[in-house]
Amino acid sequence: MAVLFCLGADARVKQYGVRVVAKYPHDVSSYTQGLFFHDGQLYESTGLNGSSTFRKVDMETGKALRKLEFSDKYFVEGSAVLGDDLYILTWTGRVAFIYDFRTLSYKSTVSYPRQGWGLTTDGKSLIASDGSSRLYYMTPDLRVTGTVNVKLHGKPLNYLNELEYIDGKIWANVYTTNMIVIIDPQSGNVDGVVDCTGLLPDALRTDDTDVLNGIAYDSVSGKIYLTGKNWPRLYQVEIVEKK
Repeated sequence: MAVLFCLGADARVKQYGVRVVAKYPHDVSSYTQGLFFHDGQLYESTGLNGSSTFRKVDMETGKALRKLEFSDKYFVEGSAVLGDDLYILTWTGRVAFIYDFRTLSYKSTVSYPRQGWGLTTDGKSLIASDGSSRLYYMTPDLRVTGTVNVKLHGKPLNYLNELEYIDGKIWANVYTTNMIVIIDPQSGNVDGVVDCTGLLPDALRTDDTDVLNGIAYDSVSGKIYLTGKNWPRLYQVEIVEKK
C-alpha cells in the first residue's frame, strides 16, 4: 500500500531536490537494506530470506570484494560500524549479529526485541529505526539509552527506514516513498525533505526494481550516494534547495 505525505510549504522544513553528479554500477540482486562508507570504503547489507548478505563493495564495478552470507531464516536489515565492531540487524529475527569489523569474523548473536530496519551511528551511540516514527539510541551492547520521536509538520512520521548520520543530522529513507528526511537528532523534528522522484529513470526499471533505499555519506570526500532495492545504479548526488 502506498504511503503518501504532505510536502506542503512550511518555513521550518526546507525542500530539496537531487542533482546527479556521477553514476556507478549497482548489483541488481542487492535488496539494499544498509549502505555506508568506512574509511572511504563502501559497504552494503542486503535483505530477503535466502539471499541476505553483507558486502564490501567495489564502487567502480558494483561487485562484492568480500561477502558474508546468512542462514535462509534471516532477513538482514541495517548495518553500521561503531568502534571495532560491525553491527547487523535482522527484520523479524529478533537478533542482531556482531562481527569484528577489521577481519569480518563473527563475534556474537545478540537478542534484539524489536523489528530491525535502519541502523547508523553518531560515533558514540548506535541509532536504529523499527519502521515506526521512533528512533532508538543504543550502547554497543544494544541497550537502549534514549528514544526520539520524529515529526514532520508536527505529526509523527512513520516508516523510517535506512539511516545515515551526516553533519550532525540523521537522514532517513521513508519506506515506499521517494522521500528522504533530514532529522534534528535532539528534537526529532524534520528540518528538510529531499525529493528523489525520478532519480532512477523509468528506462532502467524492471519488474524486480523496488523502492529507493540506501544513503551513504563518505566523510573522507564529503560526497553523498543514493541507491535503491534491486537498482542497477548507485548515484553520487548533490542536494539542491528548491526555491
